[in-house]
Amino acid sequence: MGYFHDKELILWFDDIGIDDVHLVGGKNASLGEMYQHLTSKGVAVPHGFAITAYAYQYLMKAAGIEEAIISALDGLDTHDLHNLQARGKKVRDIIRGAEFPQDLKDAIINAYKVMEGEYGKDVDVAVRSSATAEDLPDASFAGQQETYLNVRGYDAILDYCSQCFASLFTDRAISYRHDKDFGQFDVYLSIVIQKMARSDSASSGVLFTIDTESGFKDAVFITGSWGLGENVVQGAVNPDEYFVFKPTLKQGKRPIVSKTIGSKEIKMIYDNDPATKDPVKNIATTQEERNSYVISDDEILQLAKWACIIEDHYGKAMDVEWAKDGDGVTVGTGKLFIVQARPETVHSQNDKSVMETYKLLEKGTVLADGLAVGTKIGQGIANVISNVKDIHSFKKGEVLVTDMTDPDWEPIMKIASAIVTNRGGRTCHAAIISRELGIPCVIGTADGTEKIAHGQEVTASSAEGETGYVYDGLLKFEINRVDLGNLPATKTKIMMNLAIPEKAFTECQIPNDGVGLAREEFIINSHIGLHPLALYNYEELKASNDPEKQEIVRKIDAKTGAYTDKKQFFIDKVAEGVGRIAAGFYPKDVIVRLSDFKSNEYANLAGGTLYEPEEENPMIGWRGASRYYDPKYRPAFELECQGLLKARNDMGLTNIKLMVPFCRTPDEGRKVIEVMRECGLVQGENGLEVYVMCEIPSNVISADAFADIFDGFSIGSNDLTQLTYGLDRDSGIIAGIADERDDAVKDMIRMVIATAKRRGKKIGICGQGPSDFPDFATFLVELGIDSMSLIPDTAVKTRLAVHEKEKEMGINP
Repeated sequence: MGYFHDKELILWFDDIGIDDVHLVGGKNASLGEMYQHLTSKGVAVPHGFAITAYAYQYLMKAAGIEEAIISALDGLDTHDLHNLQARGKKVRDIIRGAEFPQDLKDAIINAYKVMEGEYGKDVDVAVRSSATAEDLPDASFAGQQETYLNVRGYDAILDYCSQCFASLFTDRAISYRHDKDFGQFDVYLSIVIQKMARSDSASSGVLFTIDTESGFKDAVFITGSWGLGENVVQGAVNPDEYFVFKPTLKQGKRPIVSKTIGSKEIKMIYDNDPATKDPVKNIATTQEERNSYVISDDEILQLAKWACIIEDHYGKAMDVEWAKDGDGVTVGTGKLFIVQARPETVHSQNDKSVMETYKLLEKGTVLADGLAVGTKIGQGIANVISNVKDIHSFKKGEVLVTDMTDPDWEPIMKIASAIVTNRGGRTCHAAIISRELGIPCVIGTADGTEKIAHGQEVTASSAEGETGYVYDGLLKFEINRVDLGNLPATKTKIMMNLAIPEKAFTECQIPNDGVGLAREEFIINSHIGLHPLALYNYEELKASNDPEKQEIVRKIDAKTGAYTDKKQFFIDKVAEGVGRIAAGFYPKDVIVRLSDFKSNEYANLAGGTLYEPEEENPMIGWRGASRYYDPKYRPAFELECQGLLKARNDMGLTNIKLMVPFCRTPDEGRKVIEVMRECGLVQGENGLEVYVMCEIPSNVISADAFADIFDGFSIGSNDLTQLTYGLDRDSGIIAGIADERDDAVKDMIRMVIATAKRRGKKIGICGQGPSDFPDFATFLVELGIDSMSLIPDTAVKTRLAVHEKEKEMGINP
């Protein structure tokens, strides 16, 4: 072992910076860097000091235990779990038995006394490990050693420092160093002693300056739960999740594009009972806490601003821990703090030139579902393990199913084909390690260990959006790889059709020219699930004694526990869903089609049967534009408009354009434009463009009149085909009579494109015809259509086909 020239045993945060990793390890160096350079920019960091790596080296030498450690590790086999466990315990026992030299004891206690002078007698501190090789960009050592919270008093400080030093040789740390080709003596341990922020009385969590699933760089992803932050880090809770869009945040806007409440069933608080050995304990949260967000919108935005400051200072994506002080005796009630920051170690290292897409080719019985981590599919025999002591039974290629993981599980996680947990959020240990290993993980299933049988063949899929599924059996799947490096530009814009906000940050990375059709129906159906008029009339329903209405109230309360104003729930969820899609593709156009449920589909929402008629043929009934100005539905449409206005104005996402569906007459168009104007969505103001769907023959025949009202057209070839030929597309008997390639539909398309061109209006198509039928794409290019909007899976293929046709026609991009 080598020794440092610097012989300081203690260094304060004021004295250290990011260049001092070799002296004080990654955590301390980063804390010192922020304390010195970012507190002046408003980032609050609790004070503290480092017990240096030299102090660790000094202890090893003074206690004479170096040779004993080398001997204990002789013959180490990290793939033999019994061998690893036995040798790791022996080394830890050697270090724990080592007596601290008196001058080291004095240095630690004297520094703690300085903190007592600053914060009061027996000040509560966190004692954290800080390894000298920790958090390098290609090797995440985070969590390999121990953290101790609410440590008080001289004897306790020394004892927990001894435990920290010993934790350099936990089984997982030994295994991790071996796998990353670090020598067992190439890493030294420093210790963080930092004033606690009293998040036991408030909340805490983890944030990333990058989307952890897609690698999207323009979002801050924040997780949080009640109490001390270890539960979030360890995955012991399903936390709240928030996304903030960085570019418009920096413009002074409020772009919280997603807020999701986690179950947060427990919280970690102080345990100052002398009879107990542990300074912290977990208790159950109240129902009110579970139904509430752990921080306010202002606090979400404050953390996001700090995240941007930290990222800009370091010049790279960062993984940050935060805490809110709820006590205030020493550091200020309600104040937010940053308690740790380190480089993000997965997506920042990824090759972005190739996109890999996993796709299931068949469906099976869903055994469990939770949050999807990653975008891959894995399968194998399920090994359900409840206790880490039993991990030696795990075999390579099996699917690990357990309650939650911590670093002790890593020796088997690295050989798993997939991981499934009952508890945890996207920033928990299981999520971070599975991303690093490149394997799918389904977290927070609640009952995965009960629903999945030990020895059962299963398929774990994280490739279907934000929800991850565990299926019975070994299902067939395929992997598509696309080289994104050399895709050609085209004059015809190749845009995308999107419905699921959670996919936006991934799918925006496929080369595109924006979103030609963003559907609201998924947002209303899945994120809201409640009829807007039921929310609008909530107080009236609540006052009723009708059992049906009381059941609707119960469903509303279950979904909207964080909201006293139920209308605001609808407004916020529309704004967040649309906003997340717009953020992914910003600053490119995102054309949002206003809600286009039919009456039978609206009736399926909770409360819908109270407000929806029974129609013989909803496909051509009360839908689209005819709803928006109708007094029976207008209050609901006004809520939708308020959500869209919030996304454009408050969030700053002015790339959102709006599109009116199923607009039968120009007069309907004018009525809808007027209702929107009265709601604050003023055509032409702040760059707002309003398009009309061209999906009814009247839209073609009266295209000039519609062009007087709208900024452009988007051809909906499915409905246009249906209504041109008088087909019911839901009827299997006649559905095959015609499609968009037949002459009548092509004549319709030819006519409306010619009118749009003559009137100087934009015109595109948002159906699958151009990707399903290459000759149809050729037809559209020949007509000079401005854009084609397709599902993301076919965007690359269609771009190549359009490029070839344009090249043949001599069209330059």
